[in-house]
Amino acid sequence: MELLQMPELMGLSLLLGLLALMATAAVARGWLRAEQETCGRSAGQRANGFPPDKSLRSKKQKQHQRIHKEKPQQHNFTHRLLAATLKSHSGNISCMDFSSNGKYLATCADDRTIRIWSTKDFLQREHRSMRANVELDHAILVRFSPDCRAFIVWLANGDTLRVFKMTKREDGGYTFTATPEDFPKKHKAAIVNIGIADTGKFIMTASSDTTILIWNLKGQVLSTINTNQMHNTSAAISPCSRFVASCGFTPDVKVWEVCFGKKGDFQEVVRAFELKGHSAAIHCFAFSNDSRRMASVSKDGTWKLWDTDVEYKKQQDPYLLRTGRFEEASAVPCRLALSPDAQVLALASGSSIHLYNTRRGEKEECFEQVHGECISDLSFDVTGRLLASCGDRAVRLFHNTPGYRAVVEEMQGLLKRASNESTRQRLQQQLTQAQEALKSLGALRK
Repeated sequence: MELLQMPELMGLSLLLGLLALMATAAVARGWLRAEQETCGRSAGQRANGFPPDKSLRSKKQKQHQRIHKEKPQQHNFTHRLLAATLKSHSGNISCMDFSSNGKYLATCADDRTIRIWSTKDFLQREHRSMRANVELDHAILVRFSPDCRAFIVWLANGDTLRVFKMTKREDGGYTFTATPEDFPKKHKAAIVNIGIADTGKFIMTASSDTTILIWNLKGQVLSTINTNQMHNTSAAISPCSRFVASCGFTPDVKVWEVCFGKKGDFQEVVRAFELKGHSAAIHCFAFSNDSRRMASVSKDGTWKLWDTDVEYKKQQDPYLLRTGRFEEASAVPCRLALSPDAQVLALASGSSIHLYNTRRGEKEECFEQVHGECISDLSFDVTGRLLASCGDRAVRLFHNTPGYRAVVEEMQGLLKRASNESTRQRLQQQLTQAQEALKSLGALRK
């Protein structure tokens, strides 16, 4: 029986072996054909200028592939009048403020930090700054207190004011501490500006509806102003601390006086005067350092300089001193800064800055594509020698050459009328200093 089964088993084994060989050959032929098609398709793609299909890459290649996140490139800008560029923020800067003592510049950005810069380092190679962190939020506006021992910020998400106290350390630096409680939420629309009176008696906040709030330093609302301007585009406190002004959809700037008693107690807010003369909505305005001059820029394509040293209680209106053309204002929103002595007007549209001599109404300098984004703030330092701008992650500082030229013109005129030698010597010294500054910057005109 066993001898009869042996041939059958041997035949079955041979048959199974033959089938296995045929299957292996078929698989090998299919794999080779697929590989040839893949190579042909890749070659065809390369020949036609197309990259190989990503699905055809091997697992090993995918494992070694690294994805790099591209960092936003810092906007590069150069100009012969560029004094310095301040870089430390990792986010876009929305606002800046010079301290009243001229020692510091505060900047806030959407990177959740406030930077405090030392102005004495501006013309040095390295620019030092101190950092204050904004917990769980970021600041969009910042203002120093008059004594330079604190600053206030407007919180983007919190929609309210926060106070930071500055405590000097033994090493000369500062510690920044937020007060335990923020101001209560009162505004119902987006904020357009904040400010602290130089007297330290009140704080102003203005929103984009028609509301301006006057606060005491403890966070209590003293008065609410309805501007009746459809909507507010800008608001500010005068350097003398007497006035609060606003502009918006209407073609005028409205000014109120914030009145306090002899003992420092708040009394009332009364209408003071208006700047009338524009024919369209006003983008922005500014005061001179002594509050005796104001400048405004309107959608009608003009800027104006005003004499506001008037007795408004006797119904005396401000005087229009100068009107200049600025066509960009008719198409896009603009920012404005007036030098402390009111001799120079800076106007920003988009990412460009234009400097005007207010006495003659002539444009003297133009800086184009200063920032990678639209300019968000513009300000002269307390000396008027430098103009600061921000709009991306950097602050640009420019030499104010129109300001030096204005000093030269003024001193030359005063010298002709000077009656005594001591006055002539003082005027000549100021004239020489301004001329030397212009010469060093290559901006002295013959």
